[in-house]
Amino acid sequence: MNHKIKSAIAVLIMALSFQTCDDYLDVLPEGQENSESYFNTPDDYQNALIGVYDLLATTYLNNILGEIASDNTLCGGENPTDVLDWQQVDDMIHNPDNGALRSIFQWMYAGISRANYIVEFQDKLEFEGRDQILAENLFLRSYYYFELVKWFGDVPMYVNGRISIEESQSIDRTPKAEVYAQLEQDLLSAIPDLPWTQSQPGRVTRGAALALLGKIYLYQEKFSDAAGVLDQVINSNQYQLVNNYSAVFLNSNENNSESVFEVQYSGGQEGASFGCFQCVEGNVASGFMGVRWTGGDYSPYAYGFAFNVPVQDLYDAYETGDTRRDATLFDVNAFIASRPDVTITEGNEHTGYFNKKYLPYAEAVLPDQNINHSNNYRAIRYSDVLLMAAEAYNRGGLGDNVAQGYLNQVRERAFGDSD
Repeated sequence: MNHKIKSAIAVLIMALSFQTCDDYLDVLPEGQENSESYFNTPDDYQNALIGVYDLLATTYLNNILGEIASDNTLCGGENPTDVLDWQQVDDMIHNPDNGALRSIFQWMYAGISRANYIVEFQDKLEFEGRDQILAENLFLRSYYYFELVKWFGDVPMYVNGRISIEESQSIDRTPKAEVYAQLEQDLLSAIPDLPWTQSQPGRVTRGAALALLGKIYLYQEKFSDAAGVLDQVINSNQYQLVNNYSAVFLNSNENNSESVFEVQYSGGQEGASFGCFQCVEGNVASGFMGVRWTGGDYSPYAYGFAFNVPVQDLYDAYETGDTRRDATLFDVNAFIASRPDVTITEGNEHTGYFNKKYLPYAEAVLPDQNINHSNNYRAIRYSDVLLMAAEAYNRGGLGDNVAQGYLNQVRERAFGDSD
């Protein structure tokens, strides 16, 4: 779905200030909308929901920084001070003032605030389709809170509506166990009102909500609960693995049969700016993970900034015959060997490898400073569901045969056989 917030909901910007206009105006001009009088038609709720979806675009940072923080990749970039906040996370020398971590914190709460705006006025109007809108909204709020818990543990939680700026500065952190309990409650409430399929790609489905709930259970080691909801996704027969693993992440194969929940990006729909990444409708991460090409025919790829570079240990971890290796890791030295005219600039911490899943393609980028790419982020895939279910069955002692069966489906796709 297009993340662009429609002009009809420009008033939502006021809502994101976390406080109302009541302190400033006693009498509102007739016919003028504000955050308190906005919800009057079904379209108003639908447009507000689009605003909640919109913040999903900012999760590009959660994804790239999470990988940089792991042992799988190094930060890279042009030099050791290029995007210093990321370099500090890579080296584990970050502090509470780290700008990247603060951005994740702020952007996820912006999504939560937009969701709470709908919650605050959810009973104002009855109309057909209302329950589904509210269910999608609860999923999205749960998604943003889950991101926060994964990054920060205990976090401030508020769920009944917007709060003022003063209140936001004094809310205590909520223990993550209580946050998880709220997310479980919200998702269980939302699931019955969500359809298995949606006419618009990227809209929340029942399968997405069940899969997210299963993951939340798994994080808490509630293995029986996790197995139960993940089995519902598997037994729904709504999803199947894409036969060729390398095709899963192609721009031409977005929202495929394996996609349970996918963050939609629309590159080139508006001007991109390094001064406002949260304003970009494209996938910023793709441009940052591209190769620093300097010459020759390097089609079909586009120029990038050489961040999030995979390490040799990750390459070596793949077993012989595992097709996922070459679909995941782009060996730039092998590429240059096949095209002697191609030249690159080696960036900081150059390893020779790049994340092939989200390499920027020339066909998917318009001239918007190399950061406005249309490559969707596959947030939850059916293979994730199978592997999470396998873990739940195995670690919960619920049935190793079932666990092995789920695992083998993914393994057979990776190796092309059942051996």
